Amino acid sequence: MYIRLDRAHRALPVILGIVSLISVVILLVWDAAPKLFPADAHTVLGAFPLALIALAYLAYQAAHRPAPLEVLKAVLLAIAFFFWAANQLWPDISQSMLFNDIAIALFVLDVFLVMIGWPGSSPDESFAETYAETRDRNS
Repeated sequence: MYIRLDRAHRALPVILGIVSLISVVILLVWDAAPKLFPADAHTVLGAFPLALIALAYLAYQAAHRPAPLEVLKAVLLAIAFFFWAANQLWPDISQSMLFNDIAIALFVLDVFLVMIGWPGSSPDESFAETYAETRDRNS
């Protein structure tokens, strides 16, 4: 069951999320003006928001205290972000493509699990969807 958190329980995930968003803005500034940054800054700037939002999401889920299968699903998604971050941070190592492929596989799995409604305790809104109350077709 989804529980709306009070401010105290939302604080850590929200702070991590805000820092993640700020780091994305810095990444986009790098795209507009790369000469303002050290030569190798992009690898860190690309990896940091991915890893941080994974941590923010895990903190968010921990505060909600979801069912065990929801925790597993959240961990899988966070691992996908960590592998994507690793791919960004170390693009030249031999495992880089493997990191990317694992991230892709986990993101695809996550979306598929949402589509099939697994686990059954997941709210429909778990995929950023909103549902209006269905109207009677005869009206």
